[in-house]
Amino acid sequence: MGAYVLRRLLLMIPTIIGIMAISFTVIQFAPGGPVEQVIAQLTGDAQGADARLSGGGGDLMGSGMDEGGSKYRGAQGLDPDLIKKLEKQFGFDKPPLTRFGEMMWNYIRFDFGESFFRNTSVLELIKDKLPVSASLGIWIMIFSYGISIPLGIRKAVKDGSTFDVWTSGVIIVGYAVPSFLFGILLIVLFAGGSFYDWFPLRGLVSDNFDQLAWWQKPLDYFWHLALPLISLSLAAFATTTLLTKNSFIEEIKKQYVVTARAKGLNERQVLYGHVFRNAMLIIIAGFPGAFISAFFTGSLLIENIFSLDGLGRLGYLSVVNRDYPIVFATLYIFSLLGLFVSLISDLIYTWIDPRIDFERRDV
Repeated sequence: MGAYVLRRLLLMIPTIIGIMAISFTVIQFAPGGPVEQVIAQLTGDAQGADARLSGGGGDLMGSGMDEGGSKYRGAQGLDPDLIKKLEKQFGFDKPPLTRFGEMMWNYIRFDFGESFFRNTSVLELIKDKLPVSASLGIWIMIFSYGISIPLGIRKAVKDGSTFDVWTSGVIIVGYAVPSFLFGILLIVLFAGGSFYDWFPLRGLVSDNFDQLAWWQKPLDYFWHLALPLISLSLAAFATTTLLTKNSFIEEIKKQYVVTARAKGLNERQVLYGHVFRNAMLIIIAGFPGAFISAFFTGSLLIENIFSLDGLGRLGYLSVVNRDYPIVFATLYIFSLLGLFVSLISDLIYTWIDPRIDFERRDV
């Protein structure tokens, strides 16, 4: 197992470099980079920047010569020295390959530099937004797996019963409703929309959180998280439950279960002593993707709906504002996190079922 882990760790190096190289190359052709964002502000046309750039390349590659001899659209009439200073400020005075090499060398040391427009380090921004995304991601995983797995097992055991039928109906309806739409419904019903004003509409904690008693702080924390967590857990709850049920049903029908029952084992011993570790493999296989999705991508719309200033919203605004240090830093961190979580998932495979041996197969 040690050799397998070492190979996986070594493979992470070209993988992360490839991810960053492809993303960096795509950005070269993206219109409306930071230099042209500043130019648009200087010329008083920030709102029309994207319209001017729709027909040309971004400022990382240049978009042809403008009427004033500049390679940036909208730069006519501006001092060429000012343009050069802007390029140097944002690092665009160097060739793309040089910039990419410097970026990767800094990222290896977890030096993500400073935001182009927020006047603070990228790492500090990520640390500041992390509690929101971590709260959503961690609690979603706890709730969805903690409820869905026992429910899925129960549905598998009671397959075809009344309990199975009506819970399947609830689950299918929950799966069909988009989380952001359900979040809006919860706001209308319970956050002062049109009916009740039971829950707060924004923030992770109240403004007077520091003045609250120690026992009131966790209550306030979950009071703010209640509606976002319900909205996010809807789809994850449905998917994990049905996946668990189908996996257990498939295992229950196999010959080794019949043999175990013939030996006199009761249903609990058969279910949790033999079926569980085999049926849970497919659930574990989906854990890394579900974790990353709930931790970052899946919370983007919910963070905006409930005004939660987390990593999802930070990444979205950074893309819109062309704040490339934040864009690349978040991409690097979550790509690296995804690779490590995938490795951990494989190690859990071997813990649940010792018959699995990754040493005997190619990576």
